[in-house]
Order: sequence, then C-alpha cells, then structure tokens
Amino acid sequence: MTIRKAIREAGSRFGQKGYSTPGLDAEVLLAHCLGVDRAALFRDPDRPLTPRERQTFEDLTGRRLRGEPVAYIVGRKEFWSLDFKVGPGVLVPRPETEILVQTVLETAARLGKAALRILEVGTGSGAVSVALARELESARIVSTDLSPEALKVARENAASHAVADRIFFIAGNLLGPFHGAFDMILSNPPYLSESEYENLPGEMRWFEPKSALVAGPEGTEFHRAMIRHAEGLLANGGWLFMEIGFGQKGAVRDLIVRSGGYDSVRFTRDYAGIDRVAAARRRLREGG
Repeated sequence: MTIRKAIREAGSRFGQKGYSTPGLDAEVLLAHCLGVDRAALFRDPDRPLTPRERQTFEDLTGRRLRGEPVAYIVGRKEFWSLDFKVGPGVLVPRPETEILVQTVLETAARLGKAALRILEVGTGSGAVSVALARELESARIVSTDLSPEALKVARENAASHAVADRIFFIAGNLLGPFHGAFDMILSNPPYLSESEYENLPGEMRWFEPKSALVAGPEGTEFHRAMIRHAEGLLANGGWLFMEIGFGQKGAVRDLIVRSGGYDSVRFTRDYAGIDRVAAARRRLREGG
C-alpha cells in the first residue's frame, strides 16, 4: 500500500462515519505514524508503506473510527499557527477560539498600554495565554485552571514556546484567588447546556472533559459568575472578554447590562458568522 492509497482509503472510512474533515484526519494520522509533516506525504505519495507502518497506521485509524479525536491520538493541536500539546483531560483548542485572541489583541492595540495586566480564567492547554504572550511581549499574564492535569500541560506548552517566564499559572476556581486590578480578564468558559451536551457528537462526549464544556442547565452560568466577579478585579476602564455559544448573545448582553458595572458592550463574530466573543468595559468611575 502506498502513502496515496493509505490516505484515500482511511479518508473514505472516516467519511463514512460522518467526520467533517476525513481527508485531513487521514493525512495528520499518517504523518504522525511516519514521523514527518503533512507536506512530506505529498513529496513522495507513491512510496510503499512498510508492514510495520501499515499496522501502526491501521491502529491509529481504528482509534479514530472509535471516535477518539485526532488531537488526542497524535497528542498535538495547532492553534494561532503554533503547535500545542494536548491530551485526555484537556479541552482541544478550537479554531473559533482564535477570535478571542484576535479580539483581545485588537483591544490591546487601541489601549496602547505597554505592560498590560491580563488574567485568563480556565486556561486549559494554555493556548490562549501562550498566543497572547507571543504577541504582547510586555504583558504580564496570570492563567488559572481547576485541573492540575491541564495546568501541567499548559506549563509545558508555555515552556515549549519560550514564554514560561511571562505567564504565571495558578490553580483556582473562577476569580477566587485574586486581588488587585487587571487591564483585561478573559475566558473561554464552559457554555453548553446539559441538553446541548447530550446532542454533541460522541467523540466530544466520550473523550473531552465534560467540566470544560457544560456550564449547567442554561449554558450561561459561568458567564453570569464571570460578569459578577470580574468587575471587582478590573482596573477602571478594563475589559472583560468571554467566548459564547451559538444563540447566547442576547442572554449574555442582558447579564452584562443588568449588572450595571460595564459599558461599551461589543460582540465579535467568528468565521461562520456566529457571535462568538462578548467584550465589556468596566464602567469608568471617578477615582477608581
């Protein structure tokens, strides 16, 4: 069997399972199997696989057919054009979360402040904090997560991208461990309702941590808590950024407005045209 045929056959099997990117999945798994990048597959597509390579690739293909995410199989995921370590117990970074990074960077550029103080709540793999640290070299970033496993992976990712000295990782629940004023607080919180979770593809329900996906019966429980607690930790005119789910714009806007602590509420859409990031500025107050 050649590289070309292996990709074609595996892609066909993945397509029959209804996976959204069957060809890409096959390429990523085969590249991982051979220890090369994807581009190398197409430089010699007619090279025959050795018996050992064929067996290893079949084993990886089997894991994917049983629903295991490709990122968990290969142990890596690209985000913000950077390579991140991931694994069971750590949410796989999503492309739409790059909108959160983009929105923070655009706001940072408008603020024009040299040494921004940034807090990320629920850092997971650390992808967002690492991406921001790479882009904002003078920023001081604090990143939290409840999961010791996630924090371990996040620290490894920060080290591999040479920003470990500029991100302070802390075990914590929401905003509990903190005092002082941050220029920006951001989070990609759990935002699925229990009913939405039950309708997810099996690969997400079976393999990814439920605690990183489900907020509660409504889906906006974490947003409500973030809005309430972040106000006291934001500097005067500081910004709160939260990723939101499909159809949550109205509910989240209402939560922000009713809190009375924010102004200039904005929403940014993702590549599919879905409102994905909510941004709210802490209301300017004299002397605070």
